[in-house]
Amino acid sequence: MEIEKLEMQSSDLVNENFEKLAALFPNCVTESAEGKAIDFDLLKQELSHAVVEGNKERYRLEWPGKREAIVTANLPTTKTLRPVREDSVDFDNTENLYIEGDNLEVLKLLQESYLGKIKMIYIDPPYNTGKDFVYKDNFSKDAQEELIESGQKDECNQRLVANPETAGRYHSDWLSMMYPRLKLARNLLSKDGVIFISIDDSELHNVRRLCDDIFGERNFLAQVIWERSFAPINLKKHFSENHDFVLAYSKSIEDAESKGLPRSEDAMGRYKNPDNDPRGPWQSDNLSVGPAIPEKIYEITTPGGRKVMPPDGRCWLLTKKRYAEFVADNRIWFGEEGNNVPRIKRFLSEVKNTVTPFTIWKYSEVGHTQEAAQSLKKLFDGKDYFDYPKSVGLIERIVRLYTDKDSTVLDFFSGSATTSEAVMKLNAEEKDGKRNYIQVQLPELTDIKSVAYKDGYKNICEIGKERIRRAANKIKEETKADIDYGFRVYRLDSSNMQDVYYKPQDYDQSNLDLFADNVKSDRSADDLLAQVMLDWGLPLSLKIEKVDVSGKKVFKVAENSLYACFDKGIDEEFAKSIAKDEPLRIVFRDSGFKNDTAKTNVKQLLKQLSPETEMKVI
Repeated sequence: MEIEKLEMQSSDLVNENFEKLAALFPNCVTESAEGKAIDFDLLKQELSHAVVEGNKERYRLEWPGKREAIVTANLPTTKTLRPVREDSVDFDNTENLYIEGDNLEVLKLLQESYLGKIKMIYIDPPYNTGKDFVYKDNFSKDAQEELIESGQKDECNQRLVANPETAGRYHSDWLSMMYPRLKLARNLLSKDGVIFISIDDSELHNVRRLCDDIFGERNFLAQVIWERSFAPINLKKHFSENHDFVLAYSKSIEDAESKGLPRSEDAMGRYKNPDNDPRGPWQSDNLSVGPAIPEKIYEITTPGGRKVMPPDGRCWLLTKKRYAEFVADNRIWFGEEGNNVPRIKRFLSEVKNTVTPFTIWKYSEVGHTQEAAQSLKKLFDGKDYFDYPKSVGLIERIVRLYTDKDSTVLDFFSGSATTSEAVMKLNAEEKDGKRNYIQVQLPELTDIKSVAYKDGYKNICEIGKERIRRAANKIKEETKADIDYGFRVYRLDSSNMQDVYYKPQDYDQSNLDLFADNVKSDRSADDLLAQVMLDWGLPLSLKIEKVDVSGKKVFKVAENSLYACFDKGIDEEFAKSIAKDEPLRIVFRDSGFKNDTAKTNVKQLLKQLSPETEMKVI
């Protein structure tokens, strides 16, 4: 009896999209030399009330390389994520993730496990200033190999080139880098999810059009201006820029919901109770509005006998009848002497506890770059490792606005890991916050002349992980909050499986016995578990337990969501022992069974004793 094998690679998005289109428009399915295909001319007709000609001009964002960027987003990856327990904190229990590797590959690997599960994404991508932007995507080399081979760095890690403004594809290359990442990121957002993107003037116009293309123009939320500095740079010839932008888009404008911001002490202080109203503090508001409506224009007599009409071009907020009801309910204020122009009372107990934020965020509210740099420097005992880290206050405000207490926050350009600290601070402030984060960062090597390199931090990820450890200790010490301070580290690597697993047609039948065990010899059971979880669409943040069952090591993921055993000698007795727990899923090595008979019997036993269990092999 054949047992289904896990694919152990990311989804083929092209095939998935094809199946979706074929289900919706079966008449558009045709055949080509490569097999089944979509008749796009017919599909255009199905999606339009009028024929859209192929060469007809229409409004859309185009650049040299866009088609290749679309293909890049859809290509599957055979890479995997390997756990790094020695760099992690409380690995088995934490729900936070720190992933080292090219974010394009990582986003592809997360598609199944986190599809529609991310509440908020914040990214601070390279600004494409012509100073430090690596744009070439390569699926077979690590970051340093890519930089050296392409001539962008030498063997001593010295950068040779950037993405200079004189490059003919200056903007195109940046767009081609961003497009597949944003396209994949959108898939991960929940229905009510949002994405925030920090950017400056260099690519603001392009990234906004790019987001209109990917998220839809109607899902645009805001273009926030962040006052990132307060001191002018007098060396600038024309203007000293002191702001960056933060673009906000939703997955669905109808479903996105802002939590608002807490009312400030100043705002709360404006609510008084001069007349000792039993409903509590209130503040007065203008009773007149514009433009004028005839039926709401009438004379009001104050308690002191003064006759009052609304200002020219305006009318009263209330009809005459409604006004009388408000007076009877003591909701109109005429001043302490009872002779002022009437105003309506707004009670603190009847308004929302939050306020809608403006689109200009001052450094006095969310911090500035210099403050962020000093804070990070203090965290590292006075050592200066990052020049322009983002303010924790800035990201904390973003997280506060659009997440719930148990939301997942993703940052796939994590840099110095500011987002992690912001999430932990907010969780600690609330005492019972359970937000978790996913940080993704390319392990770009630090400059050999830098303080960070001399202090032992050979790449940016090493700094980011240490920042999280130190920030966690600081927050725990200051707040005593019982929250999740740990994080699991995963590192992008080649697949755990031998190449023959993917291309058996390349080998003669006589050679196949050499590959009976298709797992690479240097891979551990922990490595295999991570790849199985990704392939089966299980979040990497699920609780993992290691237990002994009949002398064999078994991983229990989220109690009985998945049982994984990669030991040798799997037989009928072991199957009976494990079936008692009725796990939802179970996976073994294909070569792990005692013999072929045991393999068949184990399948049959599990089907009888635990019929709801889905069994697969690798």
